[in-house]
Amino acid sequence: MNMQAMMQQAQRLQREIMKKKEEVEKKTFTGKSEWIELTMNGKKEVLSLKITKDGTIENDDKEILEDMLILAIKDAMKNVDTETEKALGQYASLGGLM
Repeated sequence: MNMQAMMQQAQRLQREIMKKKEEVEKKTFTGKSEWIELTMNGKKEVLSLKITKDGTIENDDKEILEDMLILAIKDAMKNVDTETEKALGQYASLGGLM
């Protein structure tokens, strides 16, 4: 394979990787915990947040609510990472192009 063909192949792979990455970034992902439902996009930007606990939240529950929020964020981020790995995993050995 000559150098020009290798460069064309690398550019094609880079375009494919960017396309897959953009597809993931456009998707939305939900993270849930017992009291929280959170939606973020593939760029890990929070789009919406819902408190699903019924009734009022007492002062003692604030710390629990904070923990539930962190769990929902981590869950949504894990979902983004899983989708990114699924979409781009085949290119993992081509680290220089990603």
